[in-house]
Amino acid sequence: MSGLDWGVMLLTIFLVIFYGLWKSRGIQTTAGYFLADRKLPWYHVGMSVMATQASAITFLAGPGQGYINGLKFIQFYFGLPFAMVVLCRTFVPAFRNLNVFTAYEFLEKRFDRRTRTLTAALFLLQRGLSTGVTIYAPAIILSILLNIDLKQTILINGFLVLLYTIYGGSKAVSFTQVIQMVIIFSGLFLTAYLIIHLLPASFTLSDSFAIAGKMGKLEAVNYNFDWKDKYNIWSGIIGGFFLQLSYFGTDQSQVGRYLTGASVKESRIGLLLNGIIKIPMQFIILFIGVLVFIFYLFQPAPLSFNQAEVQKVKQGNYGKEWGLLEQENEKINSSRKTLALEFHQALKANSEKEIKKLQGKMAIAMEHSRQVKARAGALMKKNDPLANLDDSNFVYLSFVLKYLRPGVVGLLIAIVFLAAMGSTASGINSLCNSTINDFYVRQGKGEKDGAQLLGISRWVTVGWGILCMGVAFFAHHFGNLLEAVNVLGSFFYGTILGIFMVAFYLKKVGGKATFIAAIITELFILGTWWMDILSFLWLNALGCILVIVIASLLQLLINWKIKGSEVAVDKR
Repeated sequence: MSGLDWGVMLLTIFLVIFYGLWKSRGIQTTAGYFLADRKLPWYHVGMSVMATQASAITFLAGPGQGYINGLKFIQFYFGLPFAMVVLCRTFVPAFRNLNVFTAYEFLEKRFDRRTRTLTAALFLLQRGLSTGVTIYAPAIILSILLNIDLKQTILINGFLVLLYTIYGGSKAVSFTQVIQMVIIFSGLFLTAYLIIHLLPASFTLSDSFAIAGKMGKLEAVNYNFDWKDKYNIWSGIIGGFFLQLSYFGTDQSQVGRYLTGASVKESRIGLLLNGIIKIPMQFIILFIGVLVFIFYLFQPAPLSFNQAEVQKVKQGNYGKEWGLLEQENEKINSSRKTLALEFHQALKANSEKEIKKLQGKMAIAMEHSRQVKARAGALMKKNDPLANLDDSNFVYLSFVLKYLRPGVVGLLIAIVFLAAMGSTASGINSLCNSTINDFYVRQGKGEKDGAQLLGISRWVTVGWGILCMGVAFFAHHFGNLLEAVNVLGSFFYGTILGIFMVAFYLKKVGGKATFIAAIITELFILGTWWMDILSFLWLNALGCILVIVIASLLQLLINWKIKGSEVAVDKR
């Protein structure tokens, strides 16, 4: 990176951090530390909710998803608007009226202590893992830019987030997230604009849409029903609904965001804002990946965007073989460019016969490219059995660093950092909140508020930050990070949501039946995933339904036994 890029990046990051620290000064209670004293307006709530979900993974792996799979991933969010309606109708007023610090506090009031403990423990496990992944994502950037060990970059990023999270808590998180989202949206539109202007001079936005459409990259909706298909409209609406409902309704990293609202109305409007904006935002991110794909039709695409793995092969025993593959790849790139230019001319001339002919030729060229990449991947594995072949996380980063102008590169990298900071800070703050309020305070240890508990909370924040950084050291084994973080959540979200659905809607089902049902369900979900029976999105719906059904049946059994005991006593 140039000196200008470094200046833009560092200035942007530290101005945002300074703003968060300045706005959160004077915190003296845990209510201020965890919930910003419940005084924030709706736009703060909406931006904070959005920033918590839109981590650096979104901006690194999202374009990679678009580059490889087109717009298919957008189906993942189709259930979001429906989930927001249910949240606003049921979850928000329930949590706000009880004046809880965490979502799991509600479960103790409705069921019992052990159900609250189990649910909070499941949350701590999945959120600790997921936050580790969100720390790892931007660490890739520093590792490449500074050419230093990945573990060092993880520590740098982690401690940067802890700097303001420890001091300002939820208030610092919320204020920084508002600024972060403004900068992020600006950067998204700027990126799309710049990519279009890097295409051949005769290209327009409509031309990009046309070529992308003919190559299947704009197929956003798949109506085919398949239990194992990760992305179709049915898994998106049904599975996505359950996942989004659980994430926003039962994950403390999100519940804590809308509990900061000044009223039920402010929290509801903030959530609805997220429901309206999130799908268009994700569309833009995926479409940026599609534009990068179009760009690489005219520019040489590497065998792998993960240059760290490429260098390993080049410097290893298979450097000569890799060189031959690169020569073959150069020929494919040259042929693909010629075909793309001809394709563009055929589209301009509206020649259907020529378009179909070129579509066939382009499909053959793309298949040839996939075969060469597969051989390259096999060579990587041969050179290093632990090599990471999934380069989708590196597509956007590689493009930005190689083709965008100085200053813009620094801004876009700053945006990735800001996104990472926002989601990581929310995650760590929520982990601390649950630990303190669902475990420490509930055990009757120390005062319930004040300086002592605030000090303990800050130390717990440090502890969770260190643990999440530890998880980040192993995140490179998770494949595409955008998918990995949702897969991790899907192991637990369905079970947790099922517990809450029983709590809200099945008033006659008690804590014992729900507790046992949750344990049975969680074991079943992990077994189902292990046997690869269902796509991960369906695990959310399955988990929720199983908890509801099993808990209802167990409660009938418990009631039957109680009734039988009462009859036996009467007979005596």
